[in-house]
Amino acid sequence: PSTSREVSEILKLAGSRRVPVTPRGGGTGLCGGCVPVLGGIVLSMERMNGILEVDSGNQMAVVEAGATLAEFTAAVEEAGLYFPPHPGDESAMIGGLIATNAGGSRAVKYGTIRNYVRGLEVVIPSGDIIHLGGKLVKNSTGYSLLHLLIGSEGTLGVITRAVIQVVAQPPRLRSLVIPFPDLESAIDSVPLLFRKKISPVALEFVERSVIGITEEFLHKRWPAREGETHLLVILDASTEEEMDRLSNGVAEVCLDKGALDIYIADTAKKQEEVLAIRSKIYEAI
Repeated sequence: PSTSREVSEILKLAGSRRVPVTPRGGGTGLCGGCVPVLGGIVLSMERMNGILEVDSGNQMAVVEAGATLAEFTAAVEEAGLYFPPHPGDESAMIGGLIATNAGGSRAVKYGTIRNYVRGLEVVIPSGDIIHLGGKLVKNSTGYSLLHLLIGSEGTLGVITRAVIQVVAQPPRLRSLVIPFPDLESAIDSVPLLFRKKISPVALEFVERSVIGITEEFLHKRWPAREGETHLLVILDASTEEEMDRLSNGVAEVCLDKGALDIYIADTAKKQEEVLAIRSKIYEAI
């Protein structure tokens, strides 16, 4: 389908014949949710990929379900704004991100995508097209059907369009790659970071073995070579002094727990390389 009306007609027809329908986005999910185990119709959303509006004044974007995370992020950043959630694979589609309530590594500070969805257009199994929420932050009326749909994995309807809140870009970002000899040492360091009142934008464990696969796939180079498990820490700060204080705090905690080194991606190019490799791990595998 390329319109909500076409989705509606398909669901009406399928419903009248009791034919199963499986919505499919980018196919990046790791639990097989878009696999048509019951047969029937696979409803691919790839043609409904419009980014219909980026409203800088209200910090809202209107986007169709088939737009990829990469396309959406690029459009938002071109408008000088920022979409905080970042699930692992940028070829994931917006409808799938909402249907699975995706979070990714930035959920540490910013939470899952549920926190940013303000409105939805959904086609329910009867073929009716419903509109939930809208371009607004506060809505205290009645049952929250909007939040019922978020994370419903395609079981209640097909998401066709969304209103998503975006925010101002953080003034400074810095990525730290910290190799550890084993997973346990890396894990033990994390609660200590929070005790020091360090709240990273993103915090993620990455195994060295999959980094090698992705380096080969992308022809890019990850900054650290040693260790079995790497801790990827992304910080944001309003001043350079605050950023240095946070970075030093992370380094102190991790070195005390056995980190082998601290690699700092402090330029846009270095950060882009690190995040490019992290974002393509699933695709490389």
